[in-house]
Amino acid sequence: MASKVKNMTSGAPGKLILLFAIPLMLGNICQQFYTMVDTMVVGNIVGVEALAAVGAADWLVWLVLGVASGMTQGFSILVAQYYGAEDWEKLKKSIAHSYVLTVILAVFVLAVSQSVVYQVMLFLNTPADIIDMSMIYLRIVFCGIPVISAYNILASVLRAMGNSKSPLVAMILAALINVVLDLTFVGGFGWGVAGAAVATVIAQAFSAVYCYAVLRKIDLIHLEKHHFKLEGGLCRKLLGLGAPLAIQNAIISVGGLTVQYVVNGFGFLFVAGFTATNKLYGVLEMAAISYGYAITTYVGQNLGAGKVDRIKKGVRSGTVMALITSLVISLLMVVAGKSILALFVSGEAGQVAQVLEISYKYLFIMAIFLWVLYLLYVYRSAIQGLGNTVIPLASGIAEFVMRVGVALILPRMIGQNGIFYAEISAWSGAALLLILSYFFVIRKYQQY
Repeated sequence: MASKVKNMTSGAPGKLILLFAIPLMLGNICQQFYTMVDTMVVGNIVGVEALAAVGAADWLVWLVLGVASGMTQGFSILVAQYYGAEDWEKLKKSIAHSYVLTVILAVFVLAVSQSVVYQVMLFLNTPADIIDMSMIYLRIVFCGIPVISAYNILASVLRAMGNSKSPLVAMILAALINVVLDLTFVGGFGWGVAGAAVATVIAQAFSAVYCYAVLRKIDLIHLEKHHFKLEGGLCRKLLGLGAPLAIQNAIISVGGLTVQYVVNGFGFLFVAGFTATNKLYGVLEMAAISYGYAITTYVGQNLGAGKVDRIKKGVRSGTVMALITSLVISLLMVVAGKSILALFVSGEAGQVAQVLEISYKYLFIMAIFLWVLYLLYVYRSAIQGLGNTVIPLASGIAEFVMRVGVALILPRMIGQNGIFYAEISAWSGAALLLILSYFFVIRKYQQY
């Protein structure tokens, strides 16, 4: 059992956070790898229109899956706190209740997403020459919502108890399966975007099964029937943590959909270029996500143990590591970004050149301001670990206002390139709010 969980309430904070984050980074690399393979296979085998079709669906996928992942991330905050406090009975109940609530949420999100997806794509002004392919992709991915929700909650519970290695193995497994299935379904069977979507869902299913198998072997959280008997107070507590994060992700996604609406109006070549860079977005932020999970777990466990001073030290160490990492990734993207983007595009030479010019401009701007995104993740995760998910929700609203405002106004002033600044404006507004809020919140804890 000891190898499957990790207590972060003692030891050097920076070392603990880094060692926890590294497997998550490797897992995120695998996840981004198979996401990129999806895009590369679709873009090179099926063509630029198919690449644009998948890109037009991106933010809607993020919206639906973001609601599920936000909720499960919120549930894991309470799990981490009970683990740090060594309250084993409440730990078991919180995990069992999280499972039940996740199932209910997954069924609800699945039903709603399948019901309204076509109307939403029409509303977003999706170009007529790609909407049918986008719909095929979305229908299949949304059928996988229960599977993806299962992985999210199981991986979240493992991370909350200090286990970041098992989600890594799960992602490696998923990446390998996805690559093989992509080449088989898209390249071999000629299924197009449908093949890419089916491959992703199947790969995610295998990662969920692996995480479940690991959890079953942890004696500390062996669940019994009475743990699943829903208690109103505990449900409200879990939903109080999860709902703001789910709403936060939904609000951020709606802002992204607004950006997609504006981008769709520029034609499918611009959509394809925008998509190519967005597929690298995951690479840009993968370390930030990993530091975020590490800091949330670290802060949650230490709050449960009543060690506020350790929380401050850990957040400082996390900030330094995150900034250094962001600068390294930024340099890599500025130097090698154009060559990486070329892997996503094939077709007529003139179209390819146009798509690459659009995508590199966008990538360069994001790379220069990447450090802002990393600060956002550090301080949002620290606040979440403290059990406050309302401030992160407010930061999501700030992102929405900045992203939508810039997307709707700046392109009218300076042309198409104005849309590239919507994302970094959203990061900046949210990061400023979160940094100021963290120092206010942590000061209140020190008074007790």
